[in-house]
Amino acid sequence: MDSVNIGSLQHILPIAVTFIGVIILIWFSIKKLNQKQQNLVFKGLGIFVSFTVLVFHINLILKGNYSLSKDLPLFLCSFMALFIFVFTNSRKYWLFEILLFWIIAGTTQAVITPDISIGFPSFDYFRYWIVHLGLLVIIFYAIFVFKMRPTWKSMFKSFLTLQVYMLLVFCVNYILGGNYSYLNKKPSSASLIDYLGEWPVYLLVIEVFLIPYFLIIYLPFFITKKLFSK
Repeated sequence: MDSVNIGSLQHILPIAVTFIGVIILIWFSIKKLNQKQQNLVFKGLGIFVSFTVLVFHINLILKGNYSLSKDLPLFLCSFMALFIFVFTNSRKYWLFEILLFWIIAGTTQAVITPDISIGFPSFDYFRYWIVHLGLLVIIFYAIFVFKMRPTWKSMFKSFLTLQVYMLLVFCVNYILGGNYSYLNKKPSSASLIDYLGEWPVYLLVIEVFLIPYFLIIYLPFFITKKLFSK
């Protein structure tokens, strides 16, 4: 089983299936389910994504080749996926504020340029897409079914929290000799980071573009609010 190439069937098919599936799920939840049932669906989504990540790591540990410098769930999407059940069970607004921007910004590159060394039907293949597409499904469910919306302050809360997280991961990388969240070097597979310069230049470029990127994510909510407030 080879790695997943950009634009291949293994790349496009899960995205297309999830896109159609989430539209149907959101429509069905809004039209056919009561609030209690909607909550159960939301909790189920979170448990499914988090459980997938947990089982994946337990499986690696049982195989006996688990590496603290490479395999911990400290890449942003893996970290979010492991603990996303906390948000889906609590529906805390402050978690939504942080996760909205982290999920949309963090999964974009992963979905466009997948970093999967072993393709279908490997466990890692399914884990990868369940994590990244599952996070998007959860955040869109919160937006469209539960009508959760960010404010402009949410951007800065999310940005500042991200800085704290990345600082902690950088410390872990230093201690373990790892490269979690690609803070120490570029990923080996092709990615958008390839166009941002060498280390540490690409880190600075990403920092500079994060706030405008978060603004772009917030823009549809801002426009919608203005349109419906008239």
